[in-house]
Amino acid sequence: MTDPAPRIVRADTPQGPCAQLHGRWGAAELGTGAQWQAVAGQLRSHPAAPTLGWDLMQLQWLDHVGAQLLWNHWQHAWPERLACTDAQRDMLARVAQFTCTAPPPEPWRLGEQVDHLGVLVLHGVDHARHMLEMVGRLVLDLGRLARAPRKGPWRDVSGHLYRMGATALPITALVGFLIGVVLAYLMSLQLRQFGAESFIVNILGISLIRELGPMLAAILVAGRSGSSITAQIGVMRVTEELDAMRVMGIPHGFRLVMPRTIALALAMPLISVWTTLAALAGGMLAADVAMDISPGYFVQALPAAVKIGNLGLAMAKSVVFGAFIALIGCHWGLRVKPNTQSLGEGTTASVVTSITMVIIVDALFAVAFKNIGI
Repeated sequence: MTDPAPRIVRADTPQGPCAQLHGRWGAAELGTGAQWQAVAGQLRSHPAAPTLGWDLMQLQWLDHVGAQLLWNHWQHAWPERLACTDAQRDMLARVAQFTCTAPPPEPWRLGEQVDHLGVLVLHGVDHARHMLEMVGRLVLDLGRLARAPRKGPWRDVSGHLYRMGATALPITALVGFLIGVVLAYLMSLQLRQFGAESFIVNILGISLIRELGPMLAAILVAGRSGSSITAQIGVMRVTEELDAMRVMGIPHGFRLVMPRTIALALAMPLISVWTTLAALAGGMLAADVAMDISPGYFVQALPAAVKIGNLGLAMAKSVVFGAFIALIGCHWGLRVKPNTQSLGEGTTASVVTSITMVIIVDALFAVAFKNIGI
């Protein structure tokens, strides 16, 4: 019985060397990885050259898979010496007709790159201008609220304070507790080598109260409440509620931006303290389990290890975090176009921008107030 395995046999003819194909060159035979590698290796040992002929007359079967493999090996050009049947030639011609070649890469042009950079700069300037206008409007609205506090949207502030603050306490406490446990366990492995187990109170206190607690809470709130703010205002844009408010003479800044900014600026320091306490509780528990440092000693040594200035700094930058997260969420929500795709893009951009802002502002606070609480 004839061997159906696809293979190539080199033969010498009066016209020159010739590659004779044997077996079945079809999808069933070439579909296995081992067979494909074997055929590919044989093709590499017979590179397409003008002096090499190709004989397909001995093939038992040839379909489009085998024809495409041969056509690619021939570099999309017919060999000078080819012996095949009419059916095989028709199949190869059909494969050659529908084979698409990749277009050549476009040459790099300096002008296009400069234009693209200019467009990005103009977009950034437009966002900065809109944000500056929003901050200015917020200052004016706060002055209006100070002059007539009875006419302020206190019910909106209360509602946002509950949704952004109270409902965020469970998730922030859970994440903070786990972060405290992880930090304590990792530090215990290092401090035990030097007999400095008691310094875990100093390290956990400074890192959690001054940096990790406020920043972790802000990142969680940015992903949770910042996206919610953008989605709420974006849906109002899609459903034309913003246009209806403008027609009714209700200012967007006074009824949408200011209540959310006040609520998040008030809630953020409390969420930060709550997250820090949960993280300290987790660290205290892990220190007790891993290093036999009792919670009583931890609580007693913490005030001496961490100065009160660290807590004040954490509260101050938490207020800035909350105000900026609310402003960024409102900024992207007001710029949403009346379609669902823009709503999704705006929500994603809001979260990314808020988290980036939190990290940048935290770095600025760390540099500007490096002598406080240390």
